[in-house]
Amino acid sequence: MAGAAPGAVSARLAELGITLPDVAAPVAAYVPAVRTGRYVHTSGQLPFVDGALPATGKVGDGEGLVPPDDAAHLARVCALNALAAVQHVVGDLDQVARVVKVVGFVASDPSFTGQPRVVDGASTVLAEIFGDAGVHARSAVGVAVLPLDSPVEVELVVELAE
Repeated sequence: MAGAAPGAVSARLAELGITLPDVAAPVAAYVPAVRTGRYVHTSGQLPFVDGALPATGKVGDGEGLVPPDDAAHLARVCALNALAAVQHVVGDLDQVARVVKVVGFVASDPSFTGQPRVVDGASTVLAEIFGDAGVHARSAVGVAVLPLDSPVEVELVVELAE
């Protein structure tokens, strides 16, 4: 979708049944996204839905843990929140030439090593929306805890068309 025709990304979102949320309010002293030259860097986005986290806790297999498949869905939500932050800065997602980098953080039970599968939730939706331009470099990092006890957090770097 690089250099997409006007409305192309909006049409693709509609085709996928995706409505981008409002930009999530920061939980501390930062902004959701910053443009520098042809790049937009988002802050880490939590999986807020209507202003609340749908799940909290560590990701892993077992009682009291967030199941990996649920966490992958939450990573998808994080990516959509990040796209909302990008759209807020640039006005129109048709300006996105490519998704350059995704960094996903997974609050992990000490025995959990499936972080890449969780962050695939973000990667997959970006490829669905942007096609080849949504394929990106990525890090999937397990951490002890995330803000507000969120199971996942995702940040993006996107390049804008010239």
